[in-house]
Formats: sequence, structure tokens, C-alpha cells
Amino acid sequence: MAEVEVKNLKNKVVGKLELSDEVFNYEASRTLVWEAVNAFLAAQRKGTHATKNRSAVRGGGQKPWRQKGTGRARVGTTRSPLWAGGGTVHGPQPRDYTTSFPKKKRRGAMRLVLTDKLKSDRIVVLEDLNIGSHKTKDVAGVLATFAFDKKVLVVDSRENRDLYLGSRNIPRVKMVPADGVNVYDLVNHDAVMISKAAILELQEVLKR
Repeated sequence: MAEVEVKNLKNKVVGKLELSDEVFNYEASRTLVWEAVNAFLAAQRKGTHATKNRSAVRGGGQKPWRQKGTGRARVGTTRSPLWAGGGTVHGPQPRDYTTSFPKKKRRGAMRLVLTDKLKSDRIVVLEDLNIGSHKTKDVAGVLATFAFDKKVLVVDSRENRDLYLGSRNIPRVKMVPADGVNVYDLVNHDAVMISKAAILELQEVLKR
């Protein structure tokens, strides 16, 4: 079993917590993380881009000149893709970028990232994250106690509204509930600050 220190809000060790090797000592190909991140980012794309083809461009209903007798090439519309102001050929159209990515692979990628962060001491487990205030300066004070100098992912229960309100205006800090952790956020943040209850909840989900 992997073991991690449990601290209080003053950065003092108050106990130990044993974590499952199934989640926090996981081994797999690093390619799995790359696949999971790409699938996540693809799903975030709105896919609302669109260009106008010859049928969507306004005008062009009248034939510019008669079919024969002018010596010029025959043309049926001024909105041909060959003409300036004409429609676009094979341009982007609205589409869904979501790709199928198995749940087991997604959870495996999260296990791999969590294992790496735990082994490199970039996971801080707190006894609780009940700061008792929704003020930004109070949350920033707690973060300063742990000397975080890079992007931090804060994880606690969804009911901790004060923590969410106090952290949302702090640069490079993102608060998510335990059931909202994803592989992209884990990779995109250098350190993870998580409550004891939240890490146990996350562990149970990833063991399935």
C-alpha cells in the first residue's frame, strides 16, 4: 500500500493515509495519457465552424451572359467557386469532434498520472479543506502556506461552496469536486491539493 502524509491547513503533519496500489502505484504505457488528453480536448471543441458554399452565398441567381456566341467560357452563376466572391469548396462545416474513448482506458490514464504525481511529491492531502470563509484572501493565504508556485488543482466535495468562491479568482488555481476530476486537469496542473475524504472517494471510483 502506498502511504502519504495527511496535513492540516497550517502545513503540519497530523497523520498518515494508506492508498491503494491499484490506483497510486499503477503501471502502463505513457501513450495512454496522450490518448486520454487528446480525446478530452476533442470533446471540448464546439465544431460550429462553417463556410458558405455556392448555394449559401447570396446572389448569383442570374446567368451572367448567354451560353453561346460571346466567345467566353460558359458560366451559370457569379457565385461559382472559381469567381471572386463565390462559394468555398470543401470548406469546414459543423461537425462533432467527439471520439469514442473507453471508460477503462480513461480511468487507467488517471491512475497513471496520479501515480506519477504521488511519487514526485506533488499531491498534498489535507485533513479537510473547510476554511470557514469564502474570501479570496483567506484561500490565497492557505495556498501560500504550502508555497505553491505553479498551477494547483484543488479537490474537495461539491458541498464546499466557500472553497469554490474563494479560489475562482486566484490565477493558476482551479477547484473541482472529487467526481469532476479529469485527466486533462491532472496533467495541466503541477500540484494537487486534495482533502482526505476526496482522495478516498476518487480512489474508490478509479478502483472499479
